[in-house]
Amino acid sequence: MRWFLLTRIIQSLLVLAVMSFVIYALIGLMPGDPIDLMISSNPNMTAADAAALRQLFGLDLPIYQRYLNWLGTALGGDLGYSRLFGQPVLDVLFPAMKNTVILMGTAFILSVCIAIPVGTFAASKPRSAVDYGVNLFAFAGISIPSFWLALMLIIIFSVFLGWFPAGGIAVDGAPFLEQIKYMVLPVATITIVSIGGHSRYVRSSMIEVLRQDYIRTARAKGADNKRVIWKHALRNAMIPVVTILALDFGFLFSGALITETIYSWPGMGKLIFDSVMGNDFNLALVALLFATALTLTGNLLADICYAWLDPRIVIGGDSK
Repeated sequence: MRWFLLTRIIQSLLVLAVMSFVIYALIGLMPGDPIDLMISSNPNMTAADAAALRQLFGLDLPIYQRYLNWLGTALGGDLGYSRLFGQPVLDVLFPAMKNTVILMGTAFILSVCIAIPVGTFAASKPRSAVDYGVNLFAFAGISIPSFWLALMLIIIFSVFLGWFPAGGIAVDGAPFLEQIKYMVLPVATITIVSIGGHSRYVRSSMIEVLRQDYIRTARAKGADNKRVIWKHALRNAMIPVVTILALDFGFLFSGALITETIYSWPGMGKLIFDSVMGNDFNLALVALLFATALTLTGNLLADICYAWLDPRIVIGGDSK
């Protein structure tokens, strides 16, 4: 187990190192740089001034040298300043990550808590009216564009009914019910879109498990149908579903760009978009690396969950 964890941590660090260079190179190859933006906002700046500024900030160096300079300062704990916000990167990143975790975490928990029983119930009654209804709802959730659903919810519940705010976030220190009002529509949008996929995965996995020999044996021994489904079948059916949920773990922290933009929710998705469009290299790079690191963490947690769900799976390949 220790050797497995050590190996996975080393692999994750290597992936982060490669991804940091790839992301840095892609951002560096984008047209324009902060100096170009300064030139466009200051018509009195001459070409000599721009060249001096590029030399001062190291923008005239080859991209690999600029990356090595950034990597050295980052390993020393200095992640730089955000050009758009005029603050250290972490001071901008953590509030946005907190907002995204609140929004995406709530939607993730709700979608999983709904999708697992719904998918399991549909799998227990294949080709029934319930199964067809769940499939119809799942396909509708998968097919509906999130931006269209968000706009419809705003029109119905904000414009016509006036129950919830159309966007934004509650101010710090606002009453709990006030904070909930701002979360209802964006959480509902993400939850509805997510339930369809999650319930489909649970249903298909459960149907496959319910056809196994050990399920027929349990039923032949007189085990109750609920016990067979919820104790014997569901635990094994969750193994492939955990893989999907692990991939969604990184999505929790990278945010939902479209939903956050429509509802003006100041989360990671909107922050990454604004930083890329505003050529805020430091902020965009660190935010994308955070999302990559958390996706790798989710995959590691999924491997550990496999062993918990099925004792036959041995972490690290050690059978002793």
